[in-house]
Amino acid sequence: MVKMDIVYEGNLHCRLTHEPSGAVITTDAPKDNQGQGEAFSPTDLLAAALGSCILTVMGIAARAHKINIDGAKVHVEKEMVTSPVRRVGKISVSLQMPSGIAPAQRDTLERVAHTCPVHKSLNPDVEVFLNFSYGESHCEER
Repeated sequence: MVKMDIVYEGNLHCRLTHEPSGAVITTDAPKDNQGQGEAFSPTDLLAAALGSCILTVMGIAARAHKINIDGAKVHVEKEMVTSPVRRVGKISVSLQMPSGIAPAQRDTLERVAHTCPVHKSLNPDVEVFLNFSYGESHCEER
């Protein structure tokens, strides 16, 4: 179990503290929902958590299979929907992987990407798209 403390600081800002490390994150409501957009919104953190989780589980698999993915990058785009309620509707994750990863290794990494705990915790109504690029080659998945 991990404990976190959250304090509402007013004006739609919160301060989140990760108890084990003491790390602090602040949030703000997005501009399209009464905030100033001065920090990640809670739903931004959800989408960022997906990208970070995918890279983390791929890193675990890469370490186990001796695949170097140092320098891999993720770009995440989150889209909200308003009907029937305001929620995250779609998250697109573009992964830019280093070149030199063999096709069999790519299959392993891409399979693992779909197993990250954040992805598995999302409501099935949230559309998640993963797009993998390796050096110059390109592979798209849903």
